Amino acid sequence: MSYISTNLNLLMNIAKKAGGGLSRDFSEIEQLQTSVRGHSEFTKAAIDRTLKILRVELQKARPQYAVVTRGGQIPNAPHFLVSALDGEVNFMHGIPYFAVSIAEVVNGNIVSAVIYNPATSDMFFAEKGNGAFKEGYRNHERLRVSARKDLADAVIGGKDGALMQQHAVAVRNFGAVSLDLADVAAGKFDGIVSLANDAADIASGVLLVREAGGQVLAKEQKDIRDADLGLVLSGGNLIAANAELGKKLFDLVK
Repeated sequence: MSYISTNLNLLMNIAKKAGGGLSRDFSEIEQLQTSVRGHSEFTKAAIDRTLKILRVELQKARPQYAVVTRGGQIPNAPHFLVSALDGEVNFMHGIPYFAVSIAEVVNGNIVSAVIYNPATSDMFFAEKGNGAFKEGYRNHERLRVSARKDLADAVIGGKDGALMQQHAVAVRNFGAVSLDLADVAAGKFDGIVSLANDAADIASGVLLVREAGGQVLAKEQKDIRDADLGLVLSGGNLIAANAELGKKLFDLVK
């Protein structure tokens, strides 16, 4: 990709603006007294501030689009699926693995997506048909899913670790599914199995994986030759990997 489209650049800038506040809040959270209540209230306030920025900036840019957050009703019209803070528990405990994500959905298709980790300044982005990338200072790194085909050699991310470990699969659960999906797109994870996710947390990562040459399946779908995007988003139970490894994970989970 020789350039970033105007639309994608807009979403990246909005994610960075919203993430700037989270970065400052993250720096302060370690200064709080070690009380669950203090951390919880501080984190909720941080999410509210971030969400307000996302709503204002996205509606300013695309007033005809709805902005849908966690648990929101997904409309048939064009909309943004937004997660103000995926990895809330990590943030609350000072672990730098959390993200702001924005996915643009038109005619039932995710057409553009950004995932931004304010703690590390890592920005992942994709547009339908144009590939998936990680932002670089001079050049952007094109993302490709892992080519590993054997479960015995694979490292799998996600929240269904117990099932995977029963079959001697190496599992890592880092607590932020959007970044887990970005790591699948980048080939760091060979795949993920993650159940009971909200559409707002997974939509951007779904596009990243698909544009990086991977496959995303819903645990419930019957035909696995292609993704059932509607089922992936509505059910929230997903398997992401390259096509061959994804089929093995699908069979294991089923």
